[in-house]
Amino acid sequence: MSEQELKLNVPVQAQARVEQAVQRAKYTQIQLRALYFDTPSRALVRARIALRLRLEGSQWVQTLKMPGEHHLSRIEINHDRPEATLDLSMYAGTPIGEILSGLSEPLQVCYETDVLRQLRDIRTRAGLVELAFDRGWLRAGALALPISELEFELKRGHLEAVFEAGRTWQQKFGLILDFRSKAERGDRLAQLAQSLEAVQAMPALDDASRQQQDDRRAQRVADFWKPRGAEIVSLGGAVKQRDPAQVLAVVTTECLEQIVRNTAVLCEVDTAGICQVATPEHIHQLRVGIRRLRSAWSFFDGLTPLPSLELREQIKEYFSHLGGTRDEDVLKGSVLPAIAAAGLPPLVLPVSPHQSAGTQLVASAGFQRWLLDMLALCTIPAAPLEVQPTPPVTVATRDSCDHDKVFSFPHAPLLPQKPPLKPLLIKKLKKWHRRIVQNGEAFRDLNIEQQHALRKKCKKLRYALQFCEYLLPAENLPPYRKQLAVVQDILGEMNDLYVALPLFESLKIEQPQAWFACGWIQARQATLTDTAAKAFGRLAKTRPPWD
Repeated sequence: MSEQELKLNVPVQAQARVEQAVQRAKYTQIQLRALYFDTPSRALVRARIALRLRLEGSQWVQTLKMPGEHHLSRIEINHDRPEATLDLSMYAGTPIGEILSGLSEPLQVCYETDVLRQLRDIRTRAGLVELAFDRGWLRAGALALPISELEFELKRGHLEAVFEAGRTWQQKFGLILDFRSKAERGDRLAQLAQSLEAVQAMPALDDASRQQQDDRRAQRVADFWKPRGAEIVSLGGAVKQRDPAQVLAVVTTECLEQIVRNTAVLCEVDTAGICQVATPEHIHQLRVGIRRLRSAWSFFDGLTPLPSLELREQIKEYFSHLGGTRDEDVLKGSVLPAIAAAGLPPLVLPVSPHQSAGTQLVASAGFQRWLLDMLALCTIPAAPLEVQPTPPVTVATRDSCDHDKVFSFPHAPLLPQKPPLKPLLIKKLKKWHRRIVQNGEAFRDLNIEQQHALRKKCKKLRYALQFCEYLLPAENLPPYRKQLAVVQDILGEMNDLYVALPLFESLKIEQPQAWFACGWIQARQATLTDTAAKAFGRLAKTRPPWD
């Protein structure tokens, strides 16, 4: 069977209030203990299968899950079991059974969950939703992660009911959208546990080797919460169907993956009150995800309807606020060290109001509501196009009595013909490339605002190339993409310096050594301007991948 559910994390500070809200109506409560199975080489994970045995009260249930057609959809197959043993014969004669019978390694328990679940029904205008509040632990080896989440599962009606209920509870209790399932979190925790065990088993005979062991352990833990970067978008099926709306939905879903997964770390979904694992790179990758999404809107503008202007303006404002945090990180981690290496005397920088602002913003009710609204756009099918039948064709003829007679032959509804999509996307790439090359030829004559605008155009083209990578000849793409990245890196450094200069200008009176920083930045900008102009010249001579 297929289930459709939305999962939201419940922050520590909201757990008691959520529990009280759940218990205000008729509810049931059940203890759930689940054992998740896989092979040592994670064959089921690679096949996108989750297999578990769960004790539901006094009844063992064997469950197999696979992804559905979108984020909220799951294929779930349940069988009651008399005891805590697997019976794979239930899947015989199915594609899943073929995968399981072909395993070359034994199945073993890799991780487990132990939660207390509280259930109640919620009625919305669009349908009936079952609310499940889970609190407990996920364990793998000696490691454990907290579980605190609300699941909204559609029982009857339209999928919009899930979002109606989710929005209400999210806004009231400050819930956080998290795309990771218990199975995904458990699999990664199991990998971390194995990795830490391997590090611990390494011999540590002296202080140097013990320090090396500690460093490796810290790196493994940091990797568990590492930032989520951009990934390749496969547009094959959507492009073949000539459906720009579907293509944009695929691109949007990938961008949301990058945004949501970095947001969850910034909101301390796993670590609240224990440790802080978010880094400046999480903010950076979050902004990259937003920038990719906005670039997609520009790229598909005119080919398919875009999200509402309100949604597009909202994320533009959030992106701007997050930029303050990013600028400060670049200043401290890149610009200031470069100037210090050139001989800058020590400076005292003012305390920034942007500290911790990024985390507060992405955890805010407004930002989380925006995420839910965007997820709904990608998940809920649009209303079907209403097609009007064409007027009937009227034909005059004569019957056997030589009287005039009229027959009408109504046409079947005439569906609009979709033009091939690939040429339209390639046309957009050519147009953007042409504008960038033309502006780049006059780069030395551009003012700061024009240079900044050109930098944004380069980023948009780079992201558009990522969206269309599947459509372009593989052998032509790397040289062009490499030269475009060179241009973008130069313009990025110039922008960082332009942002930093006003800060040092403001410090010159009280800290005269800031004059050194201002002079260094201006000299560096002049050098980079010449370097950028030459890089644009090389880009103009580089063969585009669509030629």
